[in-house]
Amino acid sequence: MATVVDTLQERLVQALQAAGLPAEDRPQVVPASDRRHGDYQTNLAMVLAKASKQNPRALASQIVRGISFEDIGPVPEIAGPGFINFRLSGKFVGDRLRRVALDDRLGVALSANPQTIVIDFSSPNIAKPMHVGHVRSTILGDALARVSRFLGHRAITDNHLGDWGTQFGKIVFGWKNLLQRTALTSDPMGELLRIYREADALSKSDPSVLAACREELVKLQLGDPANLRIWQESVELSSQEFSRIYQMLDIQFDEQLGESFYNSRLPGVVDELLKRGIAEESQGAVVFWDRSLSGDPVILRKSDGGFSYAATDVATLRFRVERWRPDAIWYVVGAPQQLYFQELFSLAKRLGYTVRLEHVAFGSILGEDRKLMRTRSGDSIPLQELLDEAIVRAAALVRDKNPHLSADDQATIGRVVGLGAVKYAELSQHRLTDYVFAWDKLLSLHGNTAPYLQNAYVRSRSIFRKLNQPFEMPAELTLEEEAEQSLAKRLLQFAEVVPAILDGFKPNILANYLYELAAQFHGFYEVCPVLGAAGHSRGTRLALCDVFSRVLQTGLGLLGIGVPQRM
Repeated sequence: MATVVDTLQERLVQALQAAGLPAEDRPQVVPASDRRHGDYQTNLAMVLAKASKQNPRALASQIVRGISFEDIGPVPEIAGPGFINFRLSGKFVGDRLRRVALDDRLGVALSANPQTIVIDFSSPNIAKPMHVGHVRSTILGDALARVSRFLGHRAITDNHLGDWGTQFGKIVFGWKNLLQRTALTSDPMGELLRIYREADALSKSDPSVLAACREELVKLQLGDPANLRIWQESVELSSQEFSRIYQMLDIQFDEQLGESFYNSRLPGVVDELLKRGIAEESQGAVVFWDRSLSGDPVILRKSDGGFSYAATDVATLRFRVERWRPDAIWYVVGAPQQLYFQELFSLAKRLGYTVRLEHVAFGSILGEDRKLMRTRSGDSIPLQELLDEAIVRAAALVRDKNPHLSADDQATIGRVVGLGAVKYAELSQHRLTDYVFAWDKLLSLHGNTAPYLQNAYVRSRSIFRKLNQPFEMPAELTLEEEAEQSLAKRLLQFAEVVPAILDGFKPNILANYLYELAAQFHGFYEVCPVLGAAGHSRGTRLALCDVFSRVLQTGLGLLGIGVPQRM
């Protein structure tokens, strides 16, 4: 189904062709910045005038004269130095909205060029609890996967677990010498973290412990059965803990291959890089150095013969390309890794890979003191603890608002609202900005928050519970009031917003659209009675409420956020 923008672009191209002017495939058309001047606008005449050194207003007049617009609205207006402003008629908007209402996809077209995309996100380390620092990668990556699939792309989600490395020498040593079995049973992740920290502290103060940790690591790498069993149990316990969190967040992965999966491939990778002259030896190590970048050489194999995570990333890239033949791979990783990914992508290019590689960077989550969000002891806040607190706080909000609901209903709604609030706090921000995590703000029923949007959904659906019979879409939608037309026009923009999310990886544009849509709905609801309306107005307003609730539910669903039926 063509969007409003698609239709306007098509008419502009026809006008340009009729006037003998150069016709772009998709001339830029955007929502008007000031709705008093129209609904959409284009600066096409100004762009063409600059290239041809003509008067932009005269060129705009020539374009407008050639536009067939009777079925869309009044004749477009020319403003300022040559903007062309478009206004949509109530009939055009009503007809379009009815078509959207009858479409399961609410007017959002499938991509004309579906891609296979591997999305690498979350990636926690084994034997360490997931913490608040994992929030952004996990939630952002999931939202991008949901949007990609909705648009018809094949999105493959890959959780690249940190399950190998030098830290396991200390974990194995701690397991053998410091482990408390009862604590491991009651709090596996807490106990694994404790023995690692104690072993790490001892290794710094006692050279014999450091030597013992290194020995345990070597034994593990050589396949010692006892050490492998400890490592495997650590992986299993950690994976169970991670799975509980992912289940809470309704996040699934197509693949969860840890760094250990690629170990056997690393020698071959480094040997090939050396053979092809892409890598070089330096002080006993093997490195890759793109001297056009400002960083130090990327170490692939250390002087002691151990392999780095960069070598693992190259092996992972090769595996993904060979297995899935993707058009693109997106790495959802924090902004501090920007230089590293520039180096990795440079290396991939030297290897001849043509797959599009994207570093989807993001900023930090700050506490209300505007410093990195941590516990009083300075540790990162465990993610499980954060999510549990969100649910408890949201349940209290629901209980205060609706004390008549049963305890089970309050708990169920609290879970949907609390988890949605955490996700929305992340996704409503531009991904590169640092943002302050403030409980009162993110759980507020007012402002740009998930509870505000969820409450708007509940409000819109409550209307239909009062009907005596199922709602049927009217044969025609007649938009007479300004509030009706404004809401309908905003609803039609959903099909324009969703595809734009992947251009720059910005779920925040969907979040902000939904917020503005909800505000528009509340304005409509205040001035336009629905059930009390007479004649065709009643059917039209019910249709507006129905499409609004579906757009809101679908849009929040693309962000991984659920909606309750009551609040």
